[in-house]
Amino acid sequence: MHSEAVDPTSTEPKLPDDDFQAEVASHALALRGTKLTMSLAFVTGAGFTLFGYDQGVMSSLLTAKQFERTFPQVVVSNAHRNHATLQSLLVAIYEIGCLIGALSNLWVGDRLGRRRTIILGGIIMIVGAILQATAFTFSQILVARVITGLGNGLNTSTVPSYHAECSPATKRGSMIMIEGTLITFGIMISYWIDFALFWADNSSAQWRVPIALQILLALIMIIGINFLPESPRWLIKANRPAEALAVISALDDKPVSDPEVQRTFRAITESVILEGHGTRDKYPTVAKAKSRPDTTKVSLRELFSGGPSQNFRRVSLGIVIQCFQQITGINIITYYATLLFERLGISDTKSRIIASCNATEYFLASLVAIALIERIGRRKLMLFGATGQCLTMVLLAILGSVNTSAARIVSAVMLFVFNSFFAVGWLGMTWLYPAEIVGLRMRGPANALSTASNWTFNFLVVMITGPSFQNISWKTYIVFASLNAFIIPAVYLYFPETAGRSLEDMDVVFALAYHERTSPVVVSLRKDVPLAGSAEANKLLGLQSNGDDENKDF
Repeated sequence: MHSEAVDPTSTEPKLPDDDFQAEVASHALALRGTKLTMSLAFVTGAGFTLFGYDQGVMSSLLTAKQFERTFPQVVVSNAHRNHATLQSLLVAIYEIGCLIGALSNLWVGDRLGRRRTIILGGIIMIVGAILQATAFTFSQILVARVITGLGNGLNTSTVPSYHAECSPATKRGSMIMIEGTLITFGIMISYWIDFALFWADNSSAQWRVPIALQILLALIMIIGINFLPESPRWLIKANRPAEALAVISALDDKPVSDPEVQRTFRAITESVILEGHGTRDKYPTVAKAKSRPDTTKVSLRELFSGGPSQNFRRVSLGIVIQCFQQITGINIITYYATLLFERLGISDTKSRIIASCNATEYFLASLVAIALIERIGRRKLMLFGATGQCLTMVLLAILGSVNTSAARIVSAVMLFVFNSFFAVGWLGMTWLYPAEIVGLRMRGPANALSTASNWTFNFLVVMITGPSFQNISWKTYIVFASLNAFIIPAVYLYFPETAGRSLEDMDVVFALAYHERTSPVVVSLRKDVPLAGSAEANKLLGLQSNGDDENKDF
């Protein structure tokens, strides 16, 4: 391919050469606009439905007769009080696999790209599901759950980034929130499938079939991703600008020459140059994008850097928000719903029905967040959710201390209420926010670390839940009420608003906050922040001189 000659005295971006235009045309996509957006939502949604299904499927199986017969270690009784720990271990060890999978993305994510990482994660999950469904010993199912978790860790640290990087700023929040909704959809169908097979109490199919069915969701994700493009941001980072420009054009359903398509391409290219090679005196042209790829590897030391990019602060926000999601106490209900209702004195069959209804209500409540995320913004939804969750946990503790028949009924209702607050404020938020808040260069490692944070605290919460209820009973709710109360001021003081801004716009927000020596939270709420790709933003980021003209096309 021939590269155009660039006049070193000129500050104007040059038109791309014919070879480059032909290369862009050769990568034109059949799916465009709404069809492409919906296809992306469907395939990534299959990944999150799989995630939810895998989370919920074990809840009702823990007390299924055939499951207890195969794995007596999960049967908790006065004669075997240590079985509460073994029961928690069976549930929580899945999170260890997820943690390993998420951390492995530090090394494989940017190397393989978003699509191939998702495919790898799906294949590993299928292997793990087969091993779980064919397990006959406690140690075998423990190993199988670790393997399944390994694949899920890869997926949950990649799918949100992939979807966010392929979504326009005005729709990104609602699209990722749909993924959150599909997590609850997966939980819901797992509960109802568990309940449907509850009656097959004379066959091990009672628990083997629900576990094996997740393979279908993994296959949908693996097959579907092959018909979708790679993330344009990863493509530019991998020095494949022609493919990236073609993908941006298809996502916006506009020609390559469209000014908005060009501005998006410019902003992403500038982000790569800024984070990969430092500042540039000249505005990066297409030719420079082709000749100056982001060949440097991300150093873990960069995660702790400050300056205009404020990497450490941004990565920390992604890690902390995933921690916050888990310490709300949501997985007390997700993993142990049937047991919680049985502890309230409700019969085995009724507990399963109520747990399934609880999951259904959880799914329906999550739909509210899709409608509100772009109208209200991220911060207000998080504050609303944390406040409601705190108050609900306080009420559960009070009702648990009373322990009357009426109090137990109200406690059951409060579990529904807690799910509703969480579904609106925190369910999809923690998969959206880390992908939005971190710059392109750090996004792969940062999402690996933030997802690892999710699984670390998920493991902690799930592991201590069984022994905690056995030893301090209703006082467990006081612990989680306090943790939710702590989240409220932390979000208010430290979490910037990302609604309505492109992923590259957030680079400008943090750079402006750094230069003005003010909080990024304050800057994020302002309306006068320049758009990424504009001359003012480029100057702020150190990418061009005062004489550069933002209105020139490529």
